[in-house]
Amino acid sequence: MRRIELEKAEARTLASYGTKSAQSRGRIHPEKEHPYRTAFQRDRDRIIHSSAFRRLEYKTQVFVNHEGDYYRTRLTHSLEADQIARVIARTLRLNEDLVETITLAHDLGHTPFGHAGEDELRELMAAHGGFDHNLQSLRVVDYLEEQYPDFRGLNLTYESRIGLFKHPGLLKAAEARGMGTFEPFNSPSLESQVVDLSDEIAYDNHDIDDGLTSGMIAESELDKIALWASIKKKLKLSPGAKVEVKRRQIIRGLINLEVTDLIKQSSRNIAKYAVKSPQGAMKLDRFTIAFSLKLAEERETLRNFLKTGLYRHYRVVRMTDKARRFVRALFQVYLSQPEQLPPGSQKRLKAEGAHRVICDYLAGMTDRYAQNEYRKFFEPFERM
Repeated sequence: MRRIELEKAEARTLASYGTKSAQSRGRIHPEKEHPYRTAFQRDRDRIIHSSAFRRLEYKTQVFVNHEGDYYRTRLTHSLEADQIARVIARTLRLNEDLVETITLAHDLGHTPFGHAGEDELRELMAAHGGFDHNLQSLRVVDYLEEQYPDFRGLNLTYESRIGLFKHPGLLKAAEARGMGTFEPFNSPSLESQVVDLSDEIAYDNHDIDDGLTSGMIAESELDKIALWASIKKKLKLSPGAKVEVKRRQIIRGLINLEVTDLIKQSSRNIAKYAVKSPQGAMKLDRFTIAFSLKLAEERETLRNFLKTGLYRHYRVVRMTDKARRFVRALFQVYLSQPEQLPPGSQKRLKAEGAHRVICDYLAGMTDRYAQNEYRKFFEPFERM
């Protein structure tokens, strides 16, 4: 099927409020359209083939990479979120290719060591333009990736780029940093909203799985959470089933419940708010894609449990503190003598300043690479 036929298929099958690739506002650097792929399919493929996407394999969420091979990484998380987001987008007749592009790109700007690395870089960059992983994801696709001879970045469409903003406040920050001009909005595109909540569904549930596997949280504690207990009761699992299988089935049930509820409530909201176009959805002062009030409250109880039981577990706090010390020490070493940066980064120092160049370099590291760099600088017998 040729691109023109794919675009016609979108016009027939997507809802009036779904973003059509044929109506894209285009790319910063104009390019000839591909004969077999839509604009958003090309965006998705460029993400998949980028070096930043490959590095997500060794960037972690909660558990540092060396803690074990079982735990989720940014890459596996992105794939799990992508699967959820595509189902929601297809059911609501939104643009599945655009949703997939945004989902696969949404974590490209994350630092090594999860949120600990981001928190530390945010402090270190507070007086130098700041740091936000959403803006860093845009910086990766717009500038840091080098794949083409005539321009920097991946030259994604406007819709994919603005889809990386979870809220309108990021627009002013992006424009203040010279990252482009964007049309103001009250709410992100419907496709971006789907990605945002699919991201939540994915990481909440895989954090439960990883937390149970690590032993940091116990199933007996989860049994006190109404949402978990209700799924467990409905499944009527065989007493002889393996513990791991039982857990997976409960988590599977949780994901299914959340996705189904999100689709039903979002459909009601689309009708209630009379959403007829992509632009109309972005003018609303509230998210159209949302959970029902009942499930939202039940989810909050579960998420609060994860905050206290897992994210503030003493082992996670130790890992977080260690990670922040790694990032801080490396930043200060490079800042004290920028000549220690690789040649490609050194070339940018005069134009962009040491702080931003070092920030980009550190944010792009994997957990493993950052640990190796730390050893090279601070262990006297480690080879450089």
